[in-house]
Amino acid sequence: MPLSPRTPLAVLAGVGALVALSACDSTDSASGGAAGAPGPIKVEASDSSCAVATKTAGAGNVTFEITNKGTKVTEFYLYAEGDRIMGEVENIAPGLNRRLIVEVPEAGKYQTACKPGMAGNGIRGDFTVTGGAQKQTDTNAQKAEATKSYATYVANNTDALETETQKFVDAVKAGKVDEAKAEYATTRVYYERIEPVAEKFGDLDPAIDVREADLEPGQQFTGFHRIEKDLWVTGLKPDTPQIADKLVTDVKDLVAKTKTLQLSALDLANGAKGLLDEVATGKITGEEETFSHTDLWDFQANVDGSKGAIAALRPILQERDPALVSTLDKQFANVQALLDKTRVGDGFKYYNQLSQDEIKAFASAVDALSEPLSKVAEVVSK
Repeated sequence: MPLSPRTPLAVLAGVGALVALSACDSTDSASGGAAGAPGPIKVEASDSSCAVATKTAGAGNVTFEITNKGTKVTEFYLYAEGDRIMGEVENIAPGLNRRLIVEVPEAGKYQTACKPGMAGNGIRGDFTVTGGAQKQTDTNAQKAEATKSYATYVANNTDALETETQKFVDAVKAGKVDEAKAEYATTRVYYERIEPVAEKFGDLDPAIDVREADLEPGQQFTGFHRIEKDLWVTGLKPDTPQIADKLVTDVKDLVAKTKTLQLSALDLANGAKGLLDEVATGKITGEEETFSHTDLWDFQANVDGSKGAIAALRPILQERDPALVSTLDKQFANVQALLDKTRVGDGFKYYNQLSQDEIKAFASAVDALSEPLSKVAEVVSK
């Protein structure tokens, strides 16, 4: 998860309010927790505070409703120990609301965090979950099948990520710059498809995917984007081979951890929306691949990953809200049609080759897709 300020999608498209408001168009019947008080837990975020209405909730589905009363775009997170992300919602523009529904089956100590400007470790507060609840994936056959299907999708992509990262690193260490450049974007596809899963593991996502603009004081610049800069801007450096080796080690660590991760249906729903937030805050603005300008490869991968999660949830959604499924299909197709127009051979145009009209068209299409995606978690949580 990149942690530096970014240009919100609403600035580019002028229609971002629709996305944020749609996340709150449901009634207040959602429970703050299986054993908690009815209604979502209100969170009032500003540029200097993160006021969470209650510091406790019962285990189960916990719903937060975040209002941004500050002047900066913000994010909201629920963390478990070790900064493991239980749930997150990004790209909350000033004056707007977003809702986060997250499954928390285990009692314990957690932390909430608002990140004004989408930067740093956030304004944190302690949060306690009481009681206990069986994971939905243990008790609902449809949800169990959905998470099983998505686990296969994750395994296929992480296995490919490990293989392709090794090939990329081998080219870097051999000084084959042109070959490494050719491998860079196609390797990152496998990471971008499953980024919400990678974000579950504390420092692994920053180690693999941190951007230079996001570095905290004293933080080492590592991972894909450090090598990206070496390949496209500065030239390979004496420590590039060590950075490359660390990337392989971190990717292998990620692959191993994903094999034991137990995801819930809500994780899939939130991940599908989170991947579109990634597009809105990085790919559309051209900030993700600032040295190589290969943002559209990432864009396609994020869309693929979101579709993968929705495909796993499709039987549930079709049964509970078939109209939502039809809308999702339509809006995914619209985004894909725009991406297809930018294809060049097996890849895409470089981001700096896009016109402002093309960027605005992408922004509007992503907004239109984000609106129905914001409803998936609530449908799944019923």
